[in-house]
Amino acid sequence: MARIVSSFFISVDGVVESPDQWHFPYWNDEMGAMVQSGMDGAAGFLMGRKLYEEWSSYWTTTDADPEISARFNAAPKYVVTGSLKQADWANTTIVTGDPAARLREIKEQVEGDIQVSGSATTVRWLLAEGLLDELHLLVHPIVVGHGRRLFEDTPTRPLKLTGNETYQTGVLHLTYVPEAQAV
Repeated sequence: MARIVSSFFISVDGVVESPDQWHFPYWNDEMGAMVQSGMDGAAGFLMGRKLYEEWSSYWTTTDADPEISARFNAAPKYVVTGSLKQADWANTTIVTGDPAARLREIKEQVEGDIQVSGSATTVRWLLAEGLLDELHLLVHPIVVGHGRRLFEDTPTRPLKLTGNETYQTGVLHLTYVPEAQAV
């Protein structure tokens, strides 16, 4: 059975929007190894429509990193959407109708982790539906002061810290599971 695992680059003040504008000074080999480990263990990738549109247009046309492009292009991808009618990116499944029920079916059929990188709205929904199994926050030591935050207008959800690590750059890698799923 698959687990849905989400990872975010996040500022101390909770901003997840446009990490390309504040994240890179904190990137190092430790963070790279964590990101690579998540990709290596991915049985597929889950995203919302906006991220799907960004990634499909980028990863199908870029020459920047052929190995990562090949991995994303070949991997199973699941898109939770109410508006996308067709997906042209190879190996993409549009999750519509009753998306919570459909994702529960997918979790039963897939072995390994289904990774979510970004898609804050989707992750908030996954948490509310009891579908998120693990949340990785890479908390950067910066106050961004503006932009979308991961948990905006979100009901209270208890989480249990199951792992933590401090990188040399001051980034905290915090791993949480929803309290109801904590062992």
